[in-house]
Amino acid sequence: MFGLRSDGRKIKTLGPIFRVIPHVMKERVDAHVYYTQELPLKTLDEYISKKEQEGIKLSYMNVIFAALVRLLAEKPYLNRFIMDGRTYARNGIQISLAIKKEMSEESEETTLKFHFTGSENIFEVKEKLDNIILTNKDLEAENSTDKVAKLLSIVPDWLFKVIVNFLMFLDKHGMMPKFIIEASPFHTSAFLTNVGSLGIDGIYHHLYNFGTTGIFLSMGKKKKSYIYEDDNIHEEKAISLKWVADERICDGFYYATALKAFYRYMKKPELLEQNITPKEDIR
Repeated sequence: MFGLRSDGRKIKTLGPIFRVIPHVMKERVDAHVYYTQELPLKTLDEYISKKEQEGIKLSYMNVIFAALVRLLAEKPYLNRFIMDGRTYARNGIQISLAIKKEMSEESEETTLKFHFTGSENIFEVKEKLDNIILTNKDLEAENSTDKVAKLLSIVPDWLFKVIVNFLMFLDKHGMMPKFIIEASPFHTSAFLTNVGSLGIDGIYHHLYNFGTTGIFLSMGKKKKSYIYEDDNIHEEKAISLKWVADERICDGFYYATALKAFYRYMKKPELLEQNITPKEDIR
């Protein structure tokens, strides 16, 4: 039946504005909002150093990834998506990540999709993240995304266009096969990219019209930055976090409280060490 999906349930009790907005801004690219967070690294460095003394090796990526999972668990409206003017609450938390198998121009890129319940602590997130990345760094490894992409890449251009348009039609009407949604990195709660590993600052990355991604978070390289905090401006080692989000899934106040919560995790990463019960999207 149209509107029934394997990856989410339709939200029926929306306010009038959020009932109208998806029909005015029909595509995800119509609804981009942008935000930059300058993240001081002193607290994170101290936390990572402390954990290393305890025999636990953490990276900035581990902490930020765990904070993003926690944010989606505690702010479930961020885990919504829009399809064909309808608003859906997503089943589960998924985060996609693109990696290079080797740091060279010739090396292939692959995209990974991680599944979470939202209850995980930072150590569980780190273990899953590190294990899956290590497995997929193998030059011979192929995940489900790679297999589907390889299959599509061998068909003629005219047929490829037909297939993509047909898949978008199925997605629009809630008929996309579950195995395609599972393999697709574009059907995800959020995309995260660490462009700092490439030696550049954070970028504003667009959201994709194909799929259901509502948030794109980019991590930049370490640098000296001016930080405004407690009515003072000072220079400090930091990284820029660049957010791009779909403004149709929640209001500005909700986004603001979510970004403040994320920053709080960065200032007190030990908050991520406890398992939690994810909040439900009750509407």
